[in-house]
Amino acid sequence: MCPLVPTLPWGDSWGLCWCSPARLTQPPLSPWPVEEEDPAFWNRQAAQALDTAKKLQPSRWPLGDSGLTRGAPSGMGVPTVTATRILKAQMDGKLGPETPLAMDHFPYLALSKTYNVDRQVPDSAGTATAYLCGVKANYQTIGVSAAARYNQCNTTRGNEVTSVMNRAKKAGKSVGVVTTTRVQHASPAGTYAHTVNRNWYSDADMPAEALNDGCQDIATQLISNMDIDVILGGGRKYMFPKGTPDPEYPNDASQNGTRVDQRNLVQEWLAKYQGAQYVWNRTVLIQASQDPSVTHLMGLFEPEDMKYEAHRDLTLDPSLTEMTEAALRVLSRNPSGFYLFVEGGRIYHGHHAGTAYLALTEATMFDDAIDKASQLTSEEDTLTLVTADHSHIFSFGGYTLRGSSILGLAPSKASDGKAYTSILYGNGPGFALSQGSRPDVNESQSSEYSGSAVWGGPRWELELSGREEGGGPPCLR
Repeated sequence: MCPLVPTLPWGDSWGLCWCSPARLTQPPLSPWPVEEEDPAFWNRQAAQALDTAKKLQPSRWPLGDSGLTRGAPSGMGVPTVTATRILKAQMDGKLGPETPLAMDHFPYLALSKTYNVDRQVPDSAGTATAYLCGVKANYQTIGVSAAARYNQCNTTRGNEVTSVMNRAKKAGKSVGVVTTTRVQHASPAGTYAHTVNRNWYSDADMPAEALNDGCQDIATQLISNMDIDVILGGGRKYMFPKGTPDPEYPNDASQNGTRVDQRNLVQEWLAKYQGAQYVWNRTVLIQASQDPSVTHLMGLFEPEDMKYEAHRDLTLDPSLTEMTEAALRVLSRNPSGFYLFVEGGRIYHGHHAGTAYLALTEATMFDDAIDKASQLTSEEDTLTLVTADHSHIFSFGGYTLRGSSILGLAPSKASDGKAYTSILYGNGPGFALSQGSRPDVNESQSSEYSGSAVWGGPRWELELSGREEGGGPPCLR
């Protein structure tokens, strides 16, 4: 049996299984519910949707009066949302597209325009500045206006902009950052940092000129720019002196601390607050979040980014859902309310790697985290917003039969007579054709090839070391 995906209701003759894609066969002629063949079924759905919309009423409370949760599924454009909806339903033994995500239940939906001041297609740094600070910025810069120039430290001072999290803290609320990336990464850094280079994670990543000009690395800004009550994610190595062994990987020198200034930023952070606690594994995180004496919580669970959900050590590494719950338990103790930033940051890492399976399983976990946050908060006094920072060079097609694996093959052949995957990327490392004809693909390879760049289309595909962000509009809920 498959460890990840159960067979669909009509039995093993057509099961969904990524551990053995070769098991996939054509579905029966009518796997969908018979009621869907009746027009009345769709008319009832439309009437129910209209009735729900007409019953929407303005909130009786000021929006976000007690809490504001900001969900950021990085790289989760509209095609990724749709593919995630299908995958999550299929993991639950359902057909796919008809089953709503948790975020689909939100009553409002919009699209946003994403671009940097200097780039038509944006990156996560500039977009984080836009949606967290309300100011569009330049490529690869965080928390500064477009008057600041990439990699030019001397253009930082005087061009800093204020984030919504900073405003929440000044209003007396508790604030937190939760991410599956390193906590110094572009999106979470948009809540607290001001830098002209998103890659200045620690002082070891900065040029001498920038250090001499007084610019600070992002890890230093994490503990010094503002009082952040909860910090959960990856990024241990940027917080400790160079050569400090990692507690989880003590024999791997590549995971050691990196700080040239020999500062222990975790210890400095702990010394600032009487009720502060630092954790680096799942068990202690859960214990700390349930301890009412803990007022500040920092959890760093990997030296760099956290593991993909598909690769996570279930006993050692917390899930995004568990981190979100832990953060809310600590932050909600403040009667003045809270602001929480939650990022599913490895969705776009999976896309960058050209591995749709990793991207989409990350996205399903993000949706689970949003569902958990909804259960732990009240719509009456907590505003929850969900929007990606940008889209991605990702799509799917092929007229696949409903219920067929989102990671499988299209039912027809391409013009060269060979099979192709339903999922496609516009550019990236998957396009390996240098001369001759492209390789054929079969069902046993479909999950492996789900990250292949475009096949059978116009010949403007590019082979890149990593896939790029997309320029399309992400959804805002």
